[in-house]
Amino acid sequence: MEKQTTMKATKPKLSFWQIWNLSFGFLGVQFGFALQNANVSRILSTLGADPHDLPIFWMIAPAIGLVVQPVVGAMSDRTWNKHFGRRGPFIFGGAIAATIGMFLMPNASAFTAYIPAIWFGALMLALMDGSFNVTFQPFRALVADMLPEEQINKGYSVQTFLINVGAVVGSALPFILTGIGIQNTAPEGQVPDSVIWSFYIGGTTLLVTVLWTVFSTKEYPPKEYAMYNGVDEAEVAKEEKKGFLELLKEMPTVMWQLAAVQFFSWFALFMMWVFSTSAVAQHVWGTSVDDTSSAAYNEAANWVGILFAGYGVFAALFSLVMDKIANKYGRKFTYAIALFAGGIGYVSMYFITDQNMLMASMLGIGIAWAAILAMPYAILSENLPSGAMGAYMGIFNLTVVIPQLLSGVVGRFLIGLFDKQAIFMLVTAGVCMFIASALVFIVKDKKKA
Repeated sequence: MEKQTTMKATKPKLSFWQIWNLSFGFLGVQFGFALQNANVSRILSTLGADPHDLPIFWMIAPAIGLVVQPVVGAMSDRTWNKHFGRRGPFIFGGAIAATIGMFLMPNASAFTAYIPAIWFGALMLALMDGSFNVTFQPFRALVADMLPEEQINKGYSVQTFLINVGAVVGSALPFILTGIGIQNTAPEGQVPDSVIWSFYIGGTTLLVTVLWTVFSTKEYPPKEYAMYNGVDEAEVAKEEKKGFLELLKEMPTVMWQLAAVQFFSWFALFMMWVFSTSAVAQHVWGTSVDDTSSAAYNEAANWVGILFAGYGVFAALFSLVMDKIANKYGRKFTYAIALFAGGIGYVSMYFITDQNMLMASMLGIGIAWAAILAMPYAILSENLPSGAMGAYMGIFNLTVVIPQLLSGVVGRFLIGLFDKQAIFMLVTAGVCMFIASALVFIVKDKKKA
């Protein structure tokens, strides 16, 4: 931990709209991320991927995140640009790359003269998710950089609300476009227009909202940043120069404790993103395990987008009261109860065969999602050295990508064990969420209710 070498000045409180602007770009990033999560399995299946192999394709993205997250975190700590600030260059750069991926991925079949469509789709998935990873960590660190301690819970709650507004619209967009007459089916091997236009709209929204955050937020320059964190610039510079292994060795205990919770919660989320389309199509619409192109399959895929939008709505609503609950009852209690609700949501899907009733399952999943996006970062922000805030946030985000990688490996085995009956993957996700809820109680949060 760094030494407190100077008097720590109190960061000025920000207005609600200043806090809003900090995370407004995250709305666009999550718009794109939600489109990816709800539609990539659909796109890859359309391009020829076997359901048994979907986890392998999905592993590309977290594998890139494994490298990108800590590197971007460390680099953003050491960056200062008078126009774009400390975190802004990475948020902006990641958004441009993600937008390119979103415009190209649904058009993979147009590049078959140069590369097989399935591999082009996989490359665009890697570009999109890698770029999303570039933006995630700086947005997390930006809230910690700019807000005083008493506004941290509020800052991450507002961020969670905006994330879920983006997720709701992104998840529902193919369904909405289908409703206004855009074609939702296509010849075998081609992506429907409803999905293609959703990705165009998502990419544009991503870029516009990120530009808003970058140009409306003025980050603290190095001298003010050091003053507000109670350290001199030399001490900050010393912290910034530490290597990955040294930072890992000095990692606060609370990070290891939160990593255990993160492992099981993100393992569960990855299962949901990969297998929900197949699970709903098979379990509710009654499609065969190998069906990836029928009208019933595409109808189920659109409904999964609505379900994902549903859990986004519930997450957004819960985020409006989450900081108040956390302030009154403690962040650990709020986090644990939310994850337990998520476990109930996943397991309940096994017992439901009516498409509308599945929305009840999304209530629990949405509550869990809101807490996952806010509580660990709120806990973490008060336990990290200021000079390495970005680096440690980047390292912490490995607790997001590593579970996804392992979930991809294990998921490929499990789906075979379950004879491709994807609903059992969601039950497995529920069990993982229950474990995550129990592990919250090992976390030592220095701030009590």
